[in-house]
Amino acid sequence: MPLFRVRLELAREPLHPAGSKLHGYELVAPIDVEGHLDVALWRDNREACSVHRFWQGEPPKHGHLTHIGDRWRFHYPGDDAGEDDPIYKLTQHRLLLGEYVSVDEDDGERHAYKIVSVQPV
Repeated sequence: MPLFRVRLELAREPLHPAGSKLHGYELVAPIDVEGHLDVALWRDNREACSVHRFWQGEPPKHGHLTHIGDRWRFHYPGDDAGEDDPIYKLTQHRLLLGEYVSVDEDDGERHAYKIVSVQPV
């Protein structure tokens, strides 16, 4: 079962010109040999596909990687905001070291994250 632990850290942006190791996500996800998320493997391993959001000054969030329609999302059970965090065009992007992905946060902002590690689980 090709599950990988992927760490995303906030990329450079105006409030964090050097990026930030204190803001990001760690997720466990099924990744194919080309670096794309594998929907079939996700369906077989939903419970193992987790996400941990860490953000300096806020409590951590723990949830699951979900796939709805053609979009991937981070879902946090019991989240007061009540909405999932969509991952921008993740079906097209690859989860490889050094690549970037964007997440639409609860605050309505889209933040870019750099993939800083990809390790087999």
